[in-house]
Amino acid sequence: MRRFKMFFLLLILSAGFSANLHAQDKKEDDDEVLRVDTQLVDVPVEITDRSGKPILNLKQSNFVVYEDGKRQELTDFSATSAPFEVALLLDTSGSARSELPLIQRAAENFINSLRPGDRVSIISFGTDRAGGKATAVSEVLVALTDDKIKLKNVLKTISVSNGTPYYDGLIQVVERVFSGQPEEKFRGRRALVALTDGVDSTSVGGFDEVREMFGQAGIVSYFIQVDTRDFFEENLLGDCQSAMRFSAAQIRRYYRTFYPKSKIEKISGFCQLGDFERLDISKRLYELADVEMQSMAQISGGKVFPVADLSEARAAFYKVALEIGTKYSLGYYPSNEKRDGNYRKIKVELKGVPAGVTVRAREGYTAPKN
Repeated sequence: MRRFKMFFLLLILSAGFSANLHAQDKKEDDDEVLRVDTQLVDVPVEITDRSGKPILNLKQSNFVVYEDGKRQELTDFSATSAPFEVALLLDTSGSARSELPLIQRAAENFINSLRPGDRVSIISFGTDRAGGKATAVSEVLVALTDDKIKLKNVLKTISVSNGTPYYDGLIQVVERVFSGQPEEKFRGRRALVALTDGVDSTSVGGFDEVREMFGQAGIVSYFIQVDTRDFFEENLLGDCQSAMRFSAAQIRRYYRTFYPKSKIEKISGFCQLGDFERLDISKRLYELADVEMQSMAQISGGKVFPVADLSEARAAFYKVALEIGTKYSLGYYPSNEKRDGNYRKIKVELKGVPAGVTVRAREGYTAPKN
């Protein structure tokens, strides 16, 4: 009887211990499911002093991040020495035809300016002549690599296009270049660097789609904005057969964006446009491109570098390389776990640093939907 009681007691203790282990395993599994299901938010940050010089020696404890006014717990931190992944988009349409060597040399200097460990992919525009019809296309010429010799050889192959599939190129940055999850060392350290005037002419996709995709991906956006407006407008007026034309897509975008409710007759053919209408369309499309670039750069913590022409691109690329090399990256799992598709504002503050510093960081993101 005594042995039976002892056996029974051991059986109860064993069952309790097993149940406790099962509950602990279940809790850990639940935590893991919750962590996987909750989106890690990456926040690239640039910190400069009063003179505009980057501050490079900060630690995770110097940063405080708020989402919609609520403080978040930082779980990831990368200092400025960590490597970056860069999607380099080169606009080789329009006025670039005669200046392709300038683009190639400027891009090569940019690649040389990057640090060991940084990886680059190159996207450019070309012409697809399938079916006897010339169509402008965006092409990912090389996937992410740190092989600078390979990158320079690819630059030699870029060609010009008969249109500007700019939005399509940006979509490819998200869908192809940065389609997979980053390695741990690149988490929160992905950037777009685009040399372009930002005026799209032939894309299937649109800016609203681009903005949403980039906002969710957390890619910091830099633009070297080339001023091609004077060149374009010099060749825009006069005989419609010899003039530089708008595409039908650009004319539709003009009316849809700036005169959506107008009752005036909407012209679809370039030759039906007078000189006044041509100049107004040009002005509006260049203004739209500027607003779009400024918006993408600001919300992501990036920057726009305007250049008068491609001869200034080399210096602008050098500035971008310096910016990339001085970025911190923060990461947190949001306390708001709702998958509601709403936009959430991010604010980064510093503590334990001298007064007068400037913070430039990702300003927000769109939460995923169920």
